[in-house]
Amino acid sequence: MVTPKKGSDMRAHLPVIVLLGASILWGLTWIPLKSINTMGIDGIPLIFFTYGMMALILSPILMKQFSIWREHKKMMFLIALFGGSANLAFSYALINGEVIRVMVLFYLLPVWGVAGGRLFLKETIDRWRYLGVLLAISGAFLILGGFEVLDTPPSWIDLVALASGLFFAMNNLLFRAVQSIPVASKIGSMFIGCFTLAALFLYAGVEQLPSGITDDAWILLAGYALFWLFVANIGSQWSVTHMDAGRSSIIIILELITAVISATLIAGETMSTIETIGGALIIMAAFIEALRTQDDDEPVTTMN
Repeated sequence: MVTPKKGSDMRAHLPVIVLLGASILWGLTWIPLKSINTMGIDGIPLIFFTYGMMALILSPILMKQFSIWREHKKMMFLIALFGGSANLAFSYALINGEVIRVMVLFYLLPVWGVAGGRLFLKETIDRWRYLGVLLAISGAFLILGGFEVLDTPPSWIDLVALASGLFFAMNNLLFRAVQSIPVASKIGSMFIGCFTLAALFLYAGVEQLPSGITDDAWILLAGYALFWLFVANIGSQWSVTHMDAGRSSIIIILELITAVISATLIAGETMSTIETIGGALIIMAAFIEALRTQDDDEPVTTMN
């Protein structure tokens, strides 16, 4: 009988460990975002600088792999558009909205994923997926106020949070549709897309570049971009390419759980009973979608 080596066990569990760490970073990302924002840097400029730094880092790799993806320029543009929009909307909603509400609305991903998969990839919808969609829609209905939503429309930040989930789902479909493009190139395209969109919003005068900002604020922003956001992106993307889709999807739900717990303990946020029920329904929908993809061999991509 051969005893397995500890080193091989560690390598086998490494993607799980890395994804757990990356998911926790994503769930806590609201903390540095809101901290930097309180130091005088508005949402759009904050996103412009952070994603600009990360785009600069990955640009050499993107150019080096040009010969691989040059036949898929349209798909790379769409990844830049949808992936960039997703990151922009997600970060902006976290900066300006209630963390728990934003994260729960963002996790309507199962609805958008099922709809997009059916429309664009001709994927079949089984009864479990129908159940997941029903639960997610019901949860969102409760969070947005139940039948009161018919009288009082959702806030603009609610719509941004919903849009971020929709854009991420579309971006995930694009990632799955072009397996021949290296993951590093796709991530680089996402970063450049987010940076470019933020630049366009700044040019349009939606928000202004900051002035009179302290050195501490710039150091915190650079540290967040290079040692938090960059690590979270690379860690999550690397991990999901080294494990089955269903398992990674379940672990990624830790992002939502981490955000809810941390926002409750640190920011003192609370949800009403009806909102809590709605959030529970959306989490159930996320688990159903994750469990039904246990046999799916396609790698998935996250927020990242």
